[in-house]
Amino acid sequence: MKTFIFAFIASAAAAVIGGFAAVPLLKKLKVGQNILGYVKEHDYKSGTPTMGGLMFIIAVTVVCLTVGFSCMANGEWGHIFILVFGLVFGAIGFLDDYIKVVKKRNLGLKAGQKTLGQLLVAVLYLAAEYIFAPHTTLWIPFAGEFDIGFFYYPVMLFIIIGAVNAVNLTDGIDGLASSVTMVAAMGFLVISSIEGFVQMNLLAAALAGVCLGFLVWNFHPAKVFMGDTGSMFLGGLVVALAFGLRMPVILIFVGIVYVAETMSDIIQIGSVKLTGKRVFKMAPIHHHFEMCGWSEVKIVAVFSAVTALGCIIAVLMVL
Repeated sequence: MKTFIFAFIASAAAAVIGGFAAVPLLKKLKVGQNILGYVKEHDYKSGTPTMGGLMFIIAVTVVCLTVGFSCMANGEWGHIFILVFGLVFGAIGFLDDYIKVVKKRNLGLKAGQKTLGQLLVAVLYLAAEYIFAPHTTLWIPFAGEFDIGFFYYPVMLFIIIGAVNAVNLTDGIDGLASSVTMVAAMGFLVISSIEGFVQMNLLAAALAGVCLGFLVWNFHPAKVFMGDTGSMFLGGLVVALAFGLRMPVILIFVGIVYVAETMSDIIQIGSVKLTGKRVFKMAPIHHHFEMCGWSEVKIVAVFSAVTALGCIIAVLMVL
C-alpha cells in the first residue's frame, strides 16, 4: 500500500513541479496550439503551449523506474512492459504534434500514417503477449472467461486501436482527458488491488497521480495542452492496464466516457452521410454540450462523475 501511495504522490508532485519548467520552455519554443475554426468559442486558446504530455510522460517514467525498482529487482517487469506500450503510442502522438506545430501542417500525420503506426504497435503488443503470456481467453462480466481461439487477436486489435483513439477524442476541452483518465486510473487501482496485481497497482497509482498534477496546468483556463503526445500516451496506458489485468472488456465501464465520445462521433458521421442531418449539435459529444451552453468546468465535472459511476460498476463486477 505504501508503494502505490508514494507512486501517486510522487507522480502528482513531479507533474506540478515539472510544469514550472516545461510551460515557460514550450512558450519560448513557440510550441503553440493552432485552434481549428470549427469551435469558435475556442479561438482565444490559439497559441496556448501544447505537447505538455511530455511533462507526465517523464514523470510516470521516472516514478516507474524508481518506485518500481523493487519489483524489477524481483524479476517483475510487467509495469515496464505496459509503460513501454504507452511510450510508443506517445511517440506517435509526439510525431503528430511535431508536424503540426513545428512543420506548420495543421492536420499533422495523415490518417493513414497514424493508423498504420497504431496498427504496428498493437500487432507488436499482441505478438509479445503471444510469446510471453499466450492465451486466447476473453473475460466477460458476470459470465467468466471464454476461449475464443483465433478471434481473440482481431478482437483485441480492434479494442486497442479503438480505445487509444477514444482517449484522444476526449481531449477536446480544458482538463477533460486529464480528469476522466485520473478517475479511470483510480478505478484500475481499486480493481488491481482486489485482484492482487502489484505492478498494475503501481502503474495505475502513478497514472492517477500524474493526471492530478497535470490538472494544475491543464484545468480551465488551461496554461498548457497535453497534445496528441499526451492523449495517445494516456490511451496506451489505459488500454495496457486493462490488458495487464486480463480484462480488456472492463474498458467499456471504466472508460464509459471514452466509449460515449467515440460513439457520438460515429453516429454523427453516419447520420450526416446517410440522411444529411446531424444527431448532435457537434461531435464528439463534449462539444455538443458546449454548444448547449454548458461551461467547460461543468462538462469536466459531469463526465468525471459518469466515469466514477462506470468505475463503481466495474469494481462490483470483479468482487
